[in-house]
Order: sequence, then structure tokens, then C-alpha cells
Amino acid sequence: MTATSHHRRTEMLRPDGSPVRVLVVDDEAALSELLSMALRYEGWEVRSAGDGAGAVRTARDFRPDAVILDVMLPDMDGLAVLGRLRRDLPEVPVLFLTARDAVEDRIAGLTAGGDDYVTKPFSLEEVVARLRGLIRRSGAASTRSESMLAVGDLTLDEDSHEVSRAGQSIHLTATEFELLRFLMRNPRRVLSKAQILDRVWSYDFGGQANVVELYVSYLRKKIDAGRTPMIHTRRGAGYLIKPGE
Repeated sequence: MTATSHHRRTEMLRPDGSPVRVLVVDDEAALSELLSMALRYEGWEVRSAGDGAGAVRTARDFRPDAVILDVMLPDMDGLAVLGRLRRDLPEVPVLFLTARDAVEDRIAGLTAGGDDYVTKPFSLEEVVARLRGLIRRSGAASTRSESMLAVGDLTLDEDSHEVSRAGQSIHLTATEFELLRFLMRNPRRVLSKAQILDRVWSYDFGGQANVVELYVSYLRKKIDAGRTPMIHTRRGAGYLIKPGE
């Protein structure tokens, strides 16, 4: 069987070849740290701020290529922060974090500048994907390698969301796709249910590990049905994907 070929990420770089810079602004330290970790995994440089004033100060010094901005900050409104950021960095794309109950016209006001938003709770994969889209559209960075993940005869295109095995197209739901992408980014590595929950589902998702079992079984039916199994269970440890031997 073909060996595992695997691009851990589609590398995005600034025109000078340095890493993409992202500023994370959220007053919830645990969430801010989680987001920062996910972005560093992409190879990006990350700074964070816990309030609007800190965000404006850090942005002046750091000159980020994109900003993740919580709408509800302790010292000022997200729109006010946006106004001050844009004075220094008129083109910087902003991804807003909003609570589920945010009023629709408020979101419309936030996204009027052609930016994007996600509602809490969200999956880290979704935030990263939205951010990549914003950065790509802004022209602040270019993508250096292809967006294809391949493990054995299974391929997944991170941009077009197309998945196929042995040339046969496989249709996945959004959640199945994120789960498969996480497995394929870590071939031959056992991923625990906790890691999978954390990465594929929301950061504060109150769900139990059985939702992971359920989705792994859905994925197996589509990926492994009638073929050499690629998704394996390690009892008490988690799941891994490897080429069908």
C-alpha cells in the first residue's frame, strides 16, 4: 500500500516569508489560550489581549494580519475596539466572537466591513478555517503548499472539502469531515476522545465521549465499508488512522 504522505497544514506565509500574525482578544483567559494554541499549531505567530485598550496597544506594536475579537469586552464594545484598530490598520480582517443571543442587526453592523463572525460555542477547526479564508481574501498572506491531505489511498482536500478513497468520492457531513481531517493531520497517532472532543467539537461542549464513538462509527461506515479498515480503535486510549495494510 502507498505510504502516508501528509502535509500537516497548508502553510500560509506573509509576502516576506515570515509567519502569519494573529491577535486574539478575549477576556476569558482559558478560551484565549485554547485559541492561541490552535493558531500556533497552524505555524502562526500569536499575541493575545484581555481587553480593548490592550488590543489597540498590542496591535500597534505587533501589526497583526488578522484579529479574533470578542464582541463583549470588559472595558469597551467590540465596535469601538474595531474603530480604533482600523485607525492604525485600515485593512486588517477581523473575526468576531459573539454570544448565541447576539442581536442580528448588531452582527450586521460588525460584519459590514466584510469581516466574519462565529457564535460561541464553536469548534477550533471552524475558527481556524474562517480565519484562513479572511487572511487569504485580504491578500495579507499567500498559501505555499497544496491543501491535500493523503493517508494511503484516502485523500481529503481542505479547501474544496472533497474526500475520496481509491478514487471513489465520499460524501461527509461537516462534523464527519472535521473529525476525519483531525485524524488525517495526525496519521498513525492515537488521539484520545478528550483530544477529539476538544478539537472537533466546541471548546465548552458539555457532551460525553460517546458522541465521539458515534461519529467514528459513522465515518467507518463511509471510509472503511467493504475495504481494508483504516480507522482503528485502541481500547482505553483512543482512535487512529493509518493506511490500509
